Amino acid sequence: MHKNSWQNRRHGRRSNQQNPRFRQQGSDERGNSVTRQSSQDSGHVGDDEAPSTSSGTAGSTSVPDLPGYYFDPEKKRYFRLLPGHNNCNPLTKEGIRQKEMESKRLQLLEEEDKQKKVARMGFNASSLLQKSKLGFLNVTSYCRLAHELRVSCMQRKKVQIQSSDPSALASDRFNLILADTNSDRLFTVNDVKVGGSKYGVISLRGLKAPSLKVHMHENLYFTNRKVNSVCWASLNHLDSHILLCLMGIAETPGCATLLPASLFVSSHPAGDRPGMLCSFRIPGAWSCAWSLNIQANNCFSTGLSRRVLVTNVVTGHRQSFGTSSDVLAQQFALMAPLLFNGCRSGEIFAIDLRCRNQGKGWKATRLFHDSAVTSVQILQEEQNLMASDMAGTIKLWDLRTTKCIRQYEGHVNEYAYLPLHVHEGEGIVVAVGQDCYTRIWSFHDACLLRTIPSPHPTSKADIPSVAFSSRLGGFRGAPGLLMAVQQDLYCFSYT
Repeated sequence: MHKNSWQNRRHGRRSNQQNPRFRQQGSDERGNSVTRQSSQDSGHVGDDEAPSTSSGTAGSTSVPDLPGYYFDPEKKRYFRLLPGHNNCNPLTKEGIRQKEMESKRLQLLEEEDKQKKVARMGFNASSLLQKSKLGFLNVTSYCRLAHELRVSCMQRKKVQIQSSDPSALASDRFNLILADTNSDRLFTVNDVKVGGSKYGVISLRGLKAPSLKVHMHENLYFTNRKVNSVCWASLNHLDSHILLCLMGIAETPGCATLLPASLFVSSHPAGDRPGMLCSFRIPGAWSCAWSLNIQANNCFSTGLSRRVLVTNVVTGHRQSFGTSSDVLAQQFALMAPLLFNGCRSGEIFAIDLRCRNQGKGWKATRLFHDSAVTSVQILQEEQNLMASDMAGTIKLWDLRTTKCIRQYEGHVNEYAYLPLHVHEGEGIVVAVGQDCYTRIWSFHDACLLRTIPSPHPTSKADIPSVAFSSRLGGFRGAPGLLMAVQQDLYCFSYT
């Protein structure tokens, strides 16, 4: 009885070994168990054993996916995924994803240096000129396509920043940059090494090829509070002040502060007198906007939690409008007495400034996104509005029909407060994603013209801040893109 049973088991094992499918499966399982054992013995994977990709295939042969393990196709073996970050040099899914992103970034940087690709087939200067001469392109279309071509050919160059304190430039990191109306100044918020933030103004008048040099004007103003929102303000004259919304901490309430731009230069230009420095106690302001509308002269708006405040700087008079959600983005219309607001709930609405605080019908327009709105931009004719949200959606809205007429694909956002830059004159839309890639679209047909990788390794703490202008450095400046990341400033200029 026992002998027959033993012979049957032996016969069955022999027949299974003759089956090639079973033999391959068995060898795989043995290999997996050996690799699993070696991974468990080591406890962690060293730098020399870190995989370079998370693909689950080695060539064309499929590899079974084992829970808690990762297959490296280059080393052809499994690695154990550790659940936390408390181990020495752990191999985690986040680490694998980070290494993939870094590999992709380096590859795109190589392609950026060659810069031979264009967004549209047959898109080059000679074909554009030939079509224009043959009458296939009118002047407007020719200028728009010429701008697109130049955007595709912009080359990255590092800008040399001069300052009275060079040691601070080497340690302080750029948080955000914001160009003024004439694009001859940049307001900067820098994170300092000891904690907190400081402000500065960079003069762009020296931003000329081949030597790209700018000067940083700093001030002693320093804050240990987070800067939620910034915009240029025109109180004494165009862009005479900077409006900042600061978050409250501990027993210190939040506030909106007007800083005179003249504080950041050693000598005041002719006709520019020192401006008024004032602060308004406003708790929990998420966003701010300055009004250039004559019907709301010397006024600014702040978006709070479930409330919008419109404040007159000179008289101190305030209008309050209750909302159903936090207001994360704002912009005043120039011709109509309207203030557009983007909310955490995804709603976009306009406030008619002629209505009283609690009057009926003050919501003039209502639009809806599926996620929290982070930026609203009113276009020149004030018949369209462009908005972006925390789901990475960018939409162009017709304010007359309240319908979305165009959508721009490719933007990446999950939860960050990211601005949107619209430049109708050049016909482009610019946005920096949470993946640290700067994307440029054609405004007219939503074609993705270019994707620019960050010059530094991708990090959620180092998302680049950008500013685009057709006249960088003032009236005689050249078109281009400025990018600030970590301690560096880069210029992507037209060639």
